[in-house]
Parts: sequence; structure tokens; C-alpha cells
Amino acid sequence: MQTHRRQTGRPTLEQVAARAGVGRGTVSRVINASPSVSPQTRAVVEQAIAELGYVPNRAARALAGNRNDAIALVVPEAETRLFAEPYFSDIIRGVDAALADTDMQLLLTLSRTPKERKRLTQFLTAHRVDGVLLVSVHEDDPLPDLLVRVGMPAVLGGRRSGRESVSYVDSDNTGGARQATAHLLAPGRRAVATITGPSDMYVARCRLDGYREAMAAAGAAPDEALVGAGDFTEEGGALAMRELLRRRPDIDAVFAASDVMAAGALRVLREAGRRVPDDVALIGFDDSVIARHTDPPLTSVRQPIQDMGRTMARLLLDHIRDATTVRRHVILDTQLVHRASA
Repeated sequence: MQTHRRQTGRPTLEQVAARAGVGRGTVSRVINASPSVSPQTRAVVEQAIAELGYVPNRAARALAGNRNDAIALVVPEAETRLFAEPYFSDIIRGVDAALADTDMQLLLTLSRTPKERKRLTQFLTAHRVDGVLLVSVHEDDPLPDLLVRVGMPAVLGGRRSGRESVSYVDSDNTGGARQATAHLLAPGRRAVATITGPSDMYVARCRLDGYREAMAAAGAAPDEALVGAGDFTEEGGALAMRELLRRRPDIDAVFAASDVMAAGALRVLREAGRRVPDDVALIGFDDSVIARHTDPPLTSVRQPIQDMGRTMARLLLDHIRDATTVRRHVILDTQLVHRASA
């Protein structure tokens, strides 16, 4: 007597293939979004998946494809900077938006101390993730080159130098700083100072270059007394502003290389009895939420930070899907947003 085994448990890949009238490999390629499947076949397989209620086994799929379904976002900065600066939260929002319709998990990793960097290096070289996004890069950071050597797809937010070989997404930092400084000079101000970011970061050097180009174009003689060293933190901006006022009490405008530093400078100017913008005009960089909530609201150079995060994630997904993808260098435009501080 012949017996019929009743189907139990969740549907299998083989059952989807039988329902669609295709091979098991074709179903697998559809699930993994392979471009080699025709639209007609893809539609038939997707219909079979829907009818059977098939749910892919992600663990098995990842193992079969040597995949982890995970991306690491590495921030080599202190925890205090991560949560104090809107730049990082906007990058995370952009990355998360780009990954929303994928199976990828986002792992946020801070790398500050030598011990943490060593542990991170071991984690990444063991290929525990499929790719790495790295932001706030310093010129001596060896991690991007290490990732290239071990074959780990990587995309940088910013770059270490003008000769960066790893894929990156950056803003037009020089052009944005040049526009901001020219705006400060336009009404006839001459003692225009700048507060820089860390000298070992290419982004900071680019913004300083933009400031110097605008000053030279206006016929202003180079004056290092008008250049204050900051570190992209509020306290760093405040310290630099105090030093600038000590050196040059006649300062009538300041371009700060970040909104966070501009907020620190604004506090010191107020303490010194300088009115903004009447006595000293002030411009920041980033057009973050900080710029809209200072008193007065801060004129700032807008860089599309969330777009940077989205673009970084999309480039990385391309590298993960196809290891032969050409490394790409993307520069996004900036825009001066006018408010009451300048």
C-alpha cells in the first residue's frame, strides 16, 4: 500500500523551485538578488515564494555565500564626540536609510585606545563582517590600507589625503570654506579669522585652504595670528577664540571649521562683550541642528551629511556584491545657508 507523507514544517527551497518550475540554483539567485536572472523568471519565483510563504534561512544563506550579512561602521573617536556632534548621528541615519531594504545589520564600533584598535583589527581581519564604513579618518590611520590588504570592502567618509586610493565620499570642503570666508569679507571686514580642525585631518586642511584662498583673492596679506587651532569640539573652539582675541583684539569676523566649534566661539565672544554679528560676524560649517539653535542662529556651510552616509553605504554594497567594482571617489556639493550670525 502506497502512503503519502503530509508536508510539515516551513517550505523549503526545493519546494519553491518545484512550484516555479525552475532549478534550485535559480531560486537561490533570485533570493540573493543576482542580476543574472531574467525579470520574467524572477517574477515567477517571487510568486512561488509568496504562495508558499517561504522564508529564507539567513544563517544558511550567509554560510553558503561566505557572508555575514553585517557591516561595521567604525568611528575612531571618543564616545563623548560621537554623542556630542550631530555629524556622526546624521551619518548613521544616512547609512541606516540605505540599509533599510537589505538584510544587512549595522554594527557601530568605536576605536580609541590601542587595545580597542588591536581588538578591532583582529575582528575585521577575521572577516566577521562583509564590509567596513570608516568616518573621521586621520592621515596616519593604517586601517584603510589594512582592509585593502585583507580583501575587506571598505568606504571612507572623508579621506586621509588628496591621494586617497580607497573608495570615499566627501564634501567640497575647500569650496565651502572659500565661499564662507568670501561672504565674511564682502561687507568690507578685514580682520577675518578662522578656527581650524585638527591638522592631521585632511578635511581640516581643506577648510583652512579655502579660507586662505578667499583671503588671498581679497588682497589680504597672510596673517597666522588670525588662524586659531581647534579640534572640532566645542571646548576647542572656545579655547581657540580666546587665543585669537588675545592676539588680535580687532577681529571683526570668524570662520569656524565646524558648527560645534562655532558654538564655543560664540560663547567666548559673548563673555568678552562682543556682539554677533554687529561686532564680530561668525560662520560655521556643517549646517547641523546646532546652527539653528544658537543665539543668534548660525550662518553655516551645509554639507549633505545624511546623503554622505547613504552614498557610502550604497558604494559599499556595490563592492560587497562585486569584488571587481572599481573604487570610487565621490565629492558632494556644499551650500552656504544664511542666518543671523553673519
